[in-house]
Amino acid sequence: MKPDSLGESLLQAARVLVCVDAGRSLSEALGLLVNESPRARAAASDIVYGVLRRFGESEFILGKLLSRPLAHPETNALLQSALYRLETRRDSTPMVVDQAVSAAGELADGRYKALVNAVLRNYLRRRETLLAESLKDETVRFMHPAWWLKRLRKTYPGQWEAIVDAGNSAPPMTLRVNLRKITQADYAMKLESSGLKAESIGSQALLLETPLPVNRLPGFDKGLVSIQDAGAQQAASLLAPEAGMRVLDACAAPGGKATHLLELTGIDLLALDIDETRAKKIAENLERAGFSAEIGVADCCAIESWWDGRPFDAILADVPCSGSGVVRRHPDIKKLRRESDIRKFAEKQREILEALWQVLGPGGKFLYATCSVFTEENTGQIDAFMVRHPEAERVLDRQLLPGRKHDGFYYALLRKTL
Repeated sequence: MKPDSLGESLLQAARVLVCVDAGRSLSEALGLLVNESPRARAAASDIVYGVLRRFGESEFILGKLLSRPLAHPETNALLQSALYRLETRRDSTPMVVDQAVSAAGELADGRYKALVNAVLRNYLRRRETLLAESLKDETVRFMHPAWWLKRLRKTYPGQWEAIVDAGNSAPPMTLRVNLRKITQADYAMKLESSGLKAESIGSQALLLETPLPVNRLPGFDKGLVSIQDAGAQQAASLLAPEAGMRVLDACAAPGGKATHLLELTGIDLLALDIDETRAKKIAENLERAGFSAEIGVADCCAIESWWDGRPFDAILADVPCSGSGVVRRHPDIKKLRRESDIRKFAEKQREILEALWQVLGPGGKFLYATCSVFTEENTGQIDAFMVRHPEAERVLDRQLLPGRKHDGFYYALLRKTL
C-alpha cells in the first residue's frame, strides 16, 4: 500500500487500537507509528482518537452487522476505524470503503477482504436506522461507560451532560506565556503577526483559535511559551511560592508545573518523579525555558530514599488519578478505566498525602491536585485527610469542570499550622 494512503492510515490505526484493547495506554500504543511519515502518523492518530472518543458506537454497530464477534482483532479494529471515517467523511464514502478493503488485504493473508467490503456496504445501506437505534443505548449516546455516567449524574445533577459533552470534544490548545521573557500582550502580537489568533485567559494564558504544531509557535524553542491547559496553569499560581522558598514538586513529569513555578519567582526547587524516562522530560522543559532545578527519580512515598531531612516551605502534589477531567486528551481512559480503579487511585493518593505531609515544615503550604472530577479523589480525599490531621488548615478548595477554556481539575490548598 502507498505509505501516505488512507488505507495505510486505517491499517496503522487498527494496530494502535488493538494495543489499546490489550490494555496499553494510547501514548504508548501510538509509539507504533514512529516509523511512519508525519502525514501518515497524523492521519492514523486522528482516526484512533476519533474511534476512542466515540466510545461504544462502533462496537454497537458491529454487533448489529456481524453474526458473531470477529476472531481477528486487527480486522475488527480496521472496521471500527473505517466506520469512524464513513461517519466523519461522508463525502468520500466510496474511497473509504475501497481503502478499507485494500487495508484488509494486508491482514490475515487477505482472507477478510470480502467480509470487510460486505460489512461496510451493509452499514451504508442501513446507516440511518442503525445510528437511530444506537442512540437508544445510553453508553453510545453519551460515549462514556455506564458506571462513569452514573457517578457524574450523582455528583453533578445539573452539569453532568455538559461534562460529558466536553469529554467527547477535541481539546483546546493553550499556551502559557513565560512572563520572565515576554508579556502576554506582546506574545499575542507575535501570534497575530504570524497569522495566528488567540484569546487571552487571565494574565498568562493564550487560547489558540486553532491547534497547530509547536514549531509554528514564535519563540517556542527559546522558551517564550509552553503548552499547558489553562486549568493546569492555576497550580503554580495557587501555590504562589515566595522568592527563596524550598519547594517540592512531587510528581513533576513532564515538568510543566515545575517550569511554571520557576517562572513565577526564584525558588530552590526539587522536581521529583518515579519514572526515569519521564524525569528526562522535566530536564528538557526546564532547559528550553532557561531554568534549572534539582531533579530526582524516586517514589515520593519512600521519603527515606530521597529526603535530606530539610523541611519544604511549599509542596505541590499533582497525584496519580483517574484522569476523568482530561478524558478528551486521553480518550483511551474510557476504554481502559474501571470503576474499581477509583478506589485504587484513592488509596495511592492517601499514601502520597501522608508521606509528603511529613516533609512539609510548620507554616508550609501544600497544594493537592488532580485532573479528576470524581469526588473520591478530590473533596472526599481531602475531607478524610483533615479528620486525620487537625494541624492542617484548608485554605482553598476548587473543582474546575471541563469546558471550552480548560480541562477538569481539582485543587486543595492546605497549610500546616504546627
